[in-house]
Amino acid sequence: MNYQHTVVEKFTRYVQIDTQSNSHSNTFPSTEKQKKLSSILANELQQMGIEDAYVDEYGYVYATIPSNTDKNIPVICFCSHIDTAPDCSGTNVNPILHKNYTGNDIVLPDDKTQIISIEKHSYLKQHIGNDIITASGTTLLGADDKAGVAIIMDMANYLMQHKEIKHGTIKIVFTPDEEVGRGTEKMNLKILGADYAYTLDGGEAGTLEDETFSADAVTITINGVIAHPGYAKNKLVNALKIAGEILTALPKMLSPEATEKREGFIHPVHIEGIAEKATIEFIIRDFDTKQLMYHENVLKQIVEDIMKNYSGCSFVFEVKEQYRNMKEVLINHPQVVAYAEEAYKRIGLIPVNEPIRGGTDGSRLSFMGLPCPNLFTGMQAIHSKQEWIGVKDMVLSVNMLIELIKVWEEKC
Repeated sequence: MNYQHTVVEKFTRYVQIDTQSNSHSNTFPSTEKQKKLSSILANELQQMGIEDAYVDEYGYVYATIPSNTDKNIPVICFCSHIDTAPDCSGTNVNPILHKNYTGNDIVLPDDKTQIISIEKHSYLKQHIGNDIITASGTTLLGADDKAGVAIIMDMANYLMQHKEIKHGTIKIVFTPDEEVGRGTEKMNLKILGADYAYTLDGGEAGTLEDETFSADAVTITINGVIAHPGYAKNKLVNALKIAGEILTALPKMLSPEATEKREGFIHPVHIEGIAEKATIEFIIRDFDTKQLMYHENVLKQIVEDIMKNYSGCSFVFEVKEQYRNMKEVLINHPQVVAYAEEAYKRIGLIPVNEPIRGGTDGSRLSFMGLPCPNLFTGMQAIHSKQEWIGVKDMVLSVNMLIELIKVWEEKC
């Protein structure tokens, strides 16, 4: 490509903007600060010449690159999320560009106990001699998913500078609150007007993901029996202690720590309460949607067996659907993945199709009527202070998107 990529400059700017979402907020977006990046992105898209780029009241960014071909081509959307995970601080991110990585351990300067090594991060071997980007040791980097955002922005910049490339209508959308499971909650698919979509939210170069976990959330509320602790004999039943028993009784082989590949799990993620009342929040995951009910029944049986020992106590067991395996939709639209595989091959990558042990906006979008697999960005060690990304992977991803756009125009 005869083009000076802007993806690194954009990425290092974007990660310095704090967009951490909040899973316990009742607002949308869950944090108002996400809108700062939304406004920046919309303004930059307008400066490229994409006239309809704008931010809606919820912090979504919508934009259109109009078709320049006479062919009747499906409208393709590219999507990434602007928020970063609540798991690790995203405030005052200081991105560091390590030029010509030598293969040695990288000691992060602001916390020298944070060491990125090939021993723990074997994918670094593929980046020796190339540039990589890390944070400084006290925050996450934010490559999840500002790498995806920067890649899409660079792709848009390329297309606006190379009008000779024939393509159909291209839609761009950036979403808030993906990390707290609400990324598509307020998305307006009528405004978006796309037929198919791709999220840019994947890891190693070459990975192409068309299958995710199916996911439910379970909340267990335990009602104990309260009494003054000085006069509590044979009266007090402490809800917090019952919660502790439930956690202790969880099957160890159905935990994230003991599962991999296509195995599902039961995972407690939050507990709070007082002696009178306690709640435990769980996430339930499996690639087979029918297995979710099996895991939930296992959990409910544990609670029922424990609660039998406590007279006068009660519990509430609530299940909430979160997202479903996108494969159930994408299997009916094989061209969406096939065209991506062709684009990977054109830039010299062998597609590696792996299921995601998690979810993306694409999971929900697929079931909202917008079939949407997930493409690579290069992000590594996400949600942690040792997060890093290779510059060559981001550039490869931009080039792959250009080829993918060409494939859609050629095949239709």
